[in-house]
Amino acid sequence: MYLASKSPQRKALLQALGLDFQVVIPEYSEIDPPGAAPAELVERHSCGKARSVLLRVQPLEPASPVLGVDTMVFAGGRSLGKAGSEQEALEYLRLLSGNTHQVYSGITLIWASGLQSCTLHAVTDVRFAAVSEDELRAYVATGEWRGRAGAYAIQGRASAFVEEIRGDYTNVVGLPVPLLVGMLRKNRLWPAGNKNTEGLK
Repeated sequence: MYLASKSPQRKALLQALGLDFQVVIPEYSEIDPPGAAPAELVERHSCGKARSVLLRVQPLEPASPVLGVDTMVFAGGRSLGKAGSEQEALEYLRLLSGNTHQVYSGITLIWASGLQSCTLHAVTDVRFAAVSEDELRAYVATGEWRGRAGAYAIQGRASAFVEEIRGDYTNVVGLPVPLLVGMLRKNRLWPAGNKNTEGLK
């Protein structure tokens, strides 16, 4: 299997599952269509990432599936992607403080033959405690927010901000494992080590 992502968190979760995979960084620009729903966006981007890798690996190993994943944070009617500066990260965290937000992840599994694909999504509610300005600034100073949707890493220091989670924790990390395993099981790629070269069900 090919993982269309450079995320170390996704790589670690797949390794923990014992899956055999190779990382191929996607060449894909995330452009959000106006008015698109959160679920539509993450499914669209996960598919775009998977297909960008598909074009590169298709001639090499057409029987191997490609996994694309996209995670986005939504709060206050806004999509919070990866903050581009400390000031933007602080703005995001202020918005999350004391409120409940949603984390959406889209997953696309596509055979390198390009003939079949499956795209699903997961959503998790996360509630942050009311966090003081000093705490937020101290967190931003650590740099942990860099490269993270919503400017925080739930598996890191930002775990101290979390008051409640409703849904799948691994989705917030960046890869909804239960959803993925269900897709793999359906397509005879689970338990880890199973190989299906026929395509998706």
